[in-house]
Amino acid sequence: MEFGATVIILFSKYFNKNKITLFLGGFFIGAVTEYIISFLVEIMMQIRWWDYSDRILNVNGRICILYSIFWGILTVLLIKRFNPKIDKMIDKIKEKISNKVLKKIVIITTIFLVIDCVLTCYAQEQFINRMIVENNIEVENKEEIIEKYKRTYSNKTLSNFINTFWNDKKMIKTFPNIKIQDKEKNVIYLDSLLHDTKSYYFKIFEK
Repeated sequence: MEFGATVIILFSKYFNKNKITLFLGGFFIGAVTEYIISFLVEIMMQIRWWDYSDRILNVNGRICILYSIFWGILTVLLIKRFNPKIDKMIDKIKEKISNKVLKKIVIITTIFLVIDCVLTCYAQEQFINRMIVENNIEVENKEEIIEKYKRTYSNKTLSNFINTFWNDKKMIKTFPNIKIQDKEKNVIYLDSLLHDTKSYYFKIFEK
């Protein structure tokens, strides 16, 4: 969501003529961004963070008409209402903080976000590997996953860290819709393997 909003703000200058062009631009940019992220995550991690295959007018389950409409609405609200207020706040900050300090803050924030993204992907990979091995789920690359699992949990320091900060309950609460596909092409939602755990937020649409 944050990345998509950033992309929309960067490209909004090309279609910020009126609310209609903003909606259409956000609809298109949001859909393209969502598709690319879904594709890259699946290539790199062999998982899907979301799947719209059961929604009408979807494209490979990565995007669908409903959520693209949401992106359009979000763009209008973001550019017309929220972003101007943020710009005013930034202008006030610039009056009190030098450009040199602001650049350092931007660099530190960017580094933090990159590290956060990398750690999130790593945590998800460890969680998925753990669920596959401990629940004996048959997947295409199971032998490779088992080897990774063994390497991780043979390291006591790393395994203790994972069990403390990225344990099953914390991961499934944070990513309630995370799922994998077994050898038979069956989709398995990992929250179905952890019945006593509830997510941090409600699902608007049931799977």
